[in-house]
Amino acid sequence: MRDVKIDRDDPLTLHEQVAAELRRAVAEGEALPGERLPPARDLAAVLGVNTNTVLRAMRTLRDEGLLDFRRGRGVTVAGDRRSGEVTVRARDLVRFARSQGYHVDELIDLIKRA
Repeated sequence: MRDVKIDRDDPLTLHEQVAAELRRAVAEGEALPGERLPPARDLAAVLGVNTNTVLRAMRTLRDEGLLDFRRGRGVTVAGDRRSGEVTVRARDLVRFARSQGYHVDELIDLIKRA
């Protein structure tokens, strides 16, 4: 990854900044699908943050579908940035629909009609 600076005065939390840098690396082709990422401990040392901060960022990206955790194989890039963004937006939509009183099956019907 290119020279990354974490800004402790930034309103984004440290793990959000780390996640954003990893998203950028994937979007710009620095980390390609199937490629293994360095261990969290090494990334934390480079970024000057706690290992748990990097792990939290990686878990966020795993939940977005951007990273894949495999025992014995480490963390690999699972998809491209677009697939991760779609997952995040889908989760936001489900959360919003639930707050408006819709059930997931009703939301699916709405999407099919759209």
